[in-house]
Amino acid sequence: MRAHELVSPGDLVLVAVSGGPDSVCLLYALHQLRRLFRIRLAVFHFDHRLRDDSGSDVAYVRRLAERLDVQTHVRTAEGSPAKGESVEAWATARRSSAADQVRRAAGADRTAEGHTRDDQAETVLLNLVRGTGIEGMAGIEPGGRGDRIIQPLLDVTRADTEAFCRALHLRPHRDPMNADRRYLRAAIRHDVLPMLERVTGRGVIGPIARTADTIRRDRDELWERTVLLDSELVEETDDAVRFDAGRLVALSEPVAARVIRFAAYRVLSVDAPAPWTKAGIDAVLDLAHGRPGRTRDLPDGRVARRDRTHVVVTRADREIGSDDRAGDQGDE
Repeated sequence: MRAHELVSPGDLVLVAVSGGPDSVCLLYALHQLRRLFRIRLAVFHFDHRLRDDSGSDVAYVRRLAERLDVQTHVRTAEGSPAKGESVEAWATARRSSAADQVRRAAGADRTAEGHTRDDQAETVLLNLVRGTGIEGMAGIEPGGRGDRIIQPLLDVTRADTEAFCRALHLRPHRDPMNADRRYLRAAIRHDVLPMLERVTGRGVIGPIARTADTIRRDRDELWERTVLLDSELVEETDDAVRFDAGRLVALSEPVAARVIRFAAYRVLSVDAPAPWTKAGIDAVLDLAHGRPGRTRDLPDGRVARRDRTHVVVTRADREIGSDDRAGDQGDE
């Protein structure tokens, strides 16, 4: 907590407690450290209603909070995952949204989550399978320095949280969904990681988590460079974003792609779904390297065109003159 400056004196920390070993450990650890860090605590619990007996988790978390004299905020999910929708993604989105609403309403400064080093390793492998790139391989953010979500247990193993609970004679609830191998994270937890340890003859959770730490530092350095280049290469107008073509092509392709993606999410994705697939980024880079007058359609219906000095990305419904359309249409 000190290394990442997760809290400041006087903070009200909303502790997300599911009732499992990790979050129960988190609650009790923060409660024991509250005077040292001069923080106040409140508890948040989200009932996903994905199990018939989920109400027992609500009652258990309420009892824990009452025992520690900590205020409890409980929210219940409305609806259920749509057919074909990822249950994990649905549950995470609903829980995160509810936690943010409670944090704001309660005036809390931080939301503390109970992700452990094991969760970090699982997340890295999940994102590796999904092909998320450097952002995903950086894993779970520890938070700190003003971040709203913090992860105090990120350097603690799941075995440690369970031992902590046993030492205090606590009896956390076990969510059977965590053992259901139909969910990818559960399969990685119970099958993939043990298999890697058998094959290598060593523990792999620590090395995978350390890799995420290294990648996160590299990503942060790239991020700082990207922000600087964005201020130098990108111009904004009411209905378009202009990329300096000459300076863009002078960059290495990975850095140029990050500048385009950063500008797109920062400016263009406010009122529309993010269009910036690899195809969209490649289209802008292609125009930057090409001759003036060419246009490309982007995945979300926007249009990119190359003028004499810039690649200009506009709204799809903006009128484009005949001179703009006179370019090479064969590259669509």
